[in-house]
Amino acid sequence: MNAAAGGTPAGGDEAAGSKSERAYSAIKNKILGGEYSPGYRLVLAKLAEDLGFSVVPVREAIRRLEAESFVTFERNVGATVAGIEPTEYLYTMQTLAIVEGAATALSAPLITPADIARARAVNAQMRDCLEHFDPVRFTALNLDFHSVLFENCPNPHILDLVHRGWNRLQALRNSTFSYVPGRARESVTEHEALLALLESGASADAIEHAARAHRTATLDAYLAHSSPDRAATLARTY
Repeated sequence: MNAAAGGTPAGGDEAAGSKSERAYSAIKNKILGGEYSPGYRLVLAKLAEDLGFSVVPVREAIRRLEAESFVTFERNVGATVAGIEPTEYLYTMQTLAIVEGAATALSAPLITPADIARARAVNAQMRDCLEHFDPVRFTALNLDFHSVLFENCPNPHILDLVHRGWNRLQALRNSTFSYVPGRARESVTEHEALLALLESGASADAIEHAARAHRTATLDAYLAHSSPDRAATLARTY
């Protein structure tokens, strides 16, 4: 059916879809960037006004973000930015420690001097970031650093699990470094130790152990920062 006959104008669905995608990206970026913090109320009319859209594409974007666990919806409250769920964070970090440790060890023989130099340059940026600490930027650089170390993994199934783990951390919107900024400095030092192991041709077991310990040290810092009673309960699970 054409537009003259009362159908949807050509390109109408595409335009609506484009606006929904743009609204989704804009809101998600503000959540990830910390502008919309956990508990922040997402008022559709206000978001639509800010974005210059009607409410419809914004509502679609919110539904998509809810499906991805970025947003929760409560009766009589509406949509709010979801908080960090400690148990989910624990399980994600436990899994990532295992699979990323394995991926880094398997990548080791394929990592070139150029890769090491690139990782070290990223770590230098992380060190510079400590002076005027920005946990969001630091977290992004942290992914850049580790990507150099695990992306050469020849096992696509393990690599897929690593990507899923990092994506899940992004969905949790958690920058542990914003809660325990002292951990950031320790992380930079541990990065240098990992690079030294790779440069020295250390065994796969040594590299896997170091990569796993690095990840669990961040988890330990988060657990220690959260309620001591809850941390003790969660820690008993691993």
